[in-house]
Order: sequence, then C-alpha cells, then structure tokens
Amino acid sequence: MDCVGSYKKVGSQMQIVETSNEGLKRAYALTIAANDIAALVEGEVKKITPQVRMPGFRPGKVPANLVRKMHGPALHQQALETSIRNAMDKLVAEKGLRPATQPDVSLAEGYAEGKDAELTVALEVLPEITAPAIDGLKLERLIVEVSDEEIDEAIGRIAQGQKRFNDAPEGTVAADGDQLVIDFAGSIDGVAFDGGTAEDQPLELGSGRFIPGFEEQLVGVKAGDERTITVTFPADYPAENLAGKDAQFACTVKAVKQAAEFAADDEFAKSLGLESIEQLRGLIKGQIEQENGGLTRTAMKRSLLDQLAAGHDFAVPPSMVDAEFEQIWQQLTAEAAKEEDPAAALAEIEGEKDDYRKIAERRVRLGLLLSEIGQANGVVVTAQEMEMLMRQAAQQYREQDRQRFIDYIRSDALAAAQLRAPLYEDKVVDFLFD
Repeated sequence: MDCVGSYKKVGSQMQIVETSNEGLKRAYALTIAANDIAALVEGEVKKITPQVRMPGFRPGKVPANLVRKMHGPALHQQALETSIRNAMDKLVAEKGLRPATQPDVSLAEGYAEGKDAELTVALEVLPEITAPAIDGLKLERLIVEVSDEEIDEAIGRIAQGQKRFNDAPEGTVAADGDQLVIDFAGSIDGVAFDGGTAEDQPLELGSGRFIPGFEEQLVGVKAGDERTITVTFPADYPAENLAGKDAQFACTVKAVKQAAEFAADDEFAKSLGLESIEQLRGLIKGQIEQENGGLTRTAMKRSLLDQLAAGHDFAVPPSMVDAEFEQIWQQLTAEAAKEEDPAAALAEIEGEKDDYRKIAERRVRLGLLLSEIGQANGVVVTAQEMEMLMRQAAQQYREQDRQRFIDYIRSDALAAAQLRAPLYEDKVVDFLFD
C-alpha cells in the first residue's frame, strides 16, 4: 500500500512527508529549513571566532563577517551534514522505525546555500516479531562416551609422528616402513636442475613424501647400493620448469633403518614432556570429549533452528536476504573455482541458485528470531567480548592496518553489528540450551 501525504513538523522547521509504505519498505521526503542550517552556521562562527587569527586584528577580535567569509563554505557543509544526521535521528525516533540496513539518503539536485534542503530517504525496516515462546522447545542433549580404543588410536597417531628409527642389521633389504638415508642427484636429459640434489636425506619408504614412483623404486635396496631411478614430475608440480617432465635421480643408499618398537608407556609419555601415560590418556580423552561436544552442540543447534523455523514465517527485509545470499554465493563460487572442472561445478550451483536464496532467507529469519529472544531475555555481548572480536578480526590485515580496521568498526554501527551478530547468536543458542 502506498501512503502519500502524511505530514508532520519535527523540531524547528523540518517537514516529513511519507511517500511510500509497502511491506517492509518505507520512503520519505524531508525538508530542512534554510534558517535551521543557517543557525548552525552562525553557532559555529561564534564558536570559532575567538580562535581565528588575521593580520591587522588582535587575537579574538576578527569581525564575524570576515570569519564567515573565510570559513563559510566549510562551515556550511559541516552544518548541512549535521542537519541531515539530526533529521535522520528525528525521523527514526518520531516514526518508531527500526532500520534493517543503512537508509539511502539523497539530497535534491540544485541545492545551494540559503535554500531549504530537500531529502529523499528510502529504507527497509525490521518486521514486528513477537518473541517466540521457548517453553515448548524440546531438545535432546547427546552424550558420546570416549572408548579406550579411540584413545589407543589417537596415541598410535601421535607415535607415528614421533617414530624413531634404529640402524638395521647389515645386509637388510629395505621394505615399506623402513627409513633410508640417501644422497641423490637429479637431472633432466643429463642436465642437473635446481633443488634436485641432496645429501644424507632421510626417506621413509611408503610415506608418499617424494614424487610418485620415487620411493617404490627404492624398495629392496641395501646400504651401499647405488641405483638410478626415473620418475615423471606431476603436471601440476609447482615448479613450471619441471612440471610433467621425466627426470633421472642417481641415488646412493648410505643406511637402512627400521622403526623402533613402540610401547604406550610412561617413557613414551615422558618423551612428550608429560609425567605418565595416564596423564597422556587423560589429555587425549579430554580433547576427544571436546570434539564430540562440538559435534553434539551442532546437532542440537540444528534441531533448535529447525523448530524455530517451522513455527515462524514472516516477511524479512530483501536487502538483508540479498546480503546473506551474496556471502553464500561468494563462498560457493570460490569453492567451485578449486574443483577439477570449475565450469561444471559452477554450472551445478547455478542450477541450485533458488535453493541457496531460500537458505539465505531462512538464515535471516532465524537471525531475527534469535535476536528477539536474546533481547527479551537480557542476552548481551559485553564490551570486553566486542573488543576481543575486533582484535581477532583485525588479525587478517597487515599489522599497520589493524588499528585502522578497529577504528572503522568502532565508528560504523552497521559494521559493528555485522561483526557482533555470530557471537550474539551463539550466546542466545547457549541460553536456550541452558
């Protein structure tokens, strides 16, 4: 429904005319009287006159008309900006608006000093939402016990990373799992290449650390053996001068070593800086419990959000949906670009574009619901938590730009709200869990 012609005076001589009221969209025409802007300019002239210095006049005695002549354009621009900010504050307060995003404010063409400032304002507002009743929510908290087998497997993985090798008996034939100490010199068509030579290089057979085919051709060697092997560098090898080319490596086996026997005992735990194997098992159990807790929390949150979404269906601001969809789409296209066939991956997500827009709409609606629940129950993000959020987010920038980012967040309410939103949502979810 369009509602045109609603008129009201606010403050001194500002006029508000509502020109559109359709769904969550609003539009207004504001007129700020030239006299109000001029009064702000005069106030600033009086304020700065005592500080103005001009040849031929004593300090503080420069006539106001000269001050106005010197600084008039700058003072007028400042007064105009102040008037617009004040007008927007009064519009929001008088109309009881809750803007969903930053309003679009335009100054009419042809404006000049001495004229009324005519503004057009377009914005979207948040929907009226009744805080959902939370008594009817039903959630199941899952508890996953940590088994001894899981702890043993985790210790085994740690041991794999801490594996020790001892010299094998003389004449031992190397097998997968053994470690060689080798010298090698690589060449392509008889010409050595940079980075292709090493001495006393440890290599665990079967580890897959070297170029495909390299380790396999050294299975069966003994200490003292010399062997020339041929491999092909992968087509996507980082060094373009080697990618896809055949290379020969002249290898000299200096030692064959075998993995030492592993025992999950106190000595092993002490090698990791701990006091006992029981302390190690306790630490691992706690870590697995924490990981399981994260998974069960995710499952509970999904159940909670599904219940909230099923019980509420209201219009949400299109601009918020657009912004949420844009974030989703950027992530999807970035992931598609990393696929083996980027064009096919992009075509696949293009076919599901409408579904992702529905996901964006659901996310916005749930965000608004959680916000209402949080406000109704006193959930807040503290100043200390916000400070930590800003400093964590600033780490993605160069050191010299971090403070600038923090200052920007502090000065821009919308940016601060976007940074705060995920933490606030998590705190509301935790409140509901409790």
